[in-house]
Amino acid sequence: MIIFGTKGYLYQLAILTLVCARCGNPAAHTLRKRVTKFTLFFVPLFPFSTKYATQCTFCGAEQQVTREQAEQLQAQETGGQAYGPAGQQPYQRP
Repeated sequence: MIIFGTKGYLYQLAILTLVCARCGNPAAHTLRKRVTKFTLFFVPLFPFSTKYATQCTFCGAEQQVTREQAEQLQAQETGGQAYGPAGQQPYQRP
């Protein structure tokens, strides 16, 4: 008997201050990476799905982003000048 399945892993990559596309508030957004791995006998072997998303901590809205956008957001956190996904801009204090 062979036992196989999948297991999901969630990694928090960064916390950014962005203007939410849904509620319009400048709030902290978590950048997350979700990896799904194939398991054999409960041992994770290889990833077969990787997705990136940002989630607003104010209203809870989650927005899928591409890998390139996620890399840009991580660069923004470290001080680079990059912009968020469509509808989200870095918050600038007046």
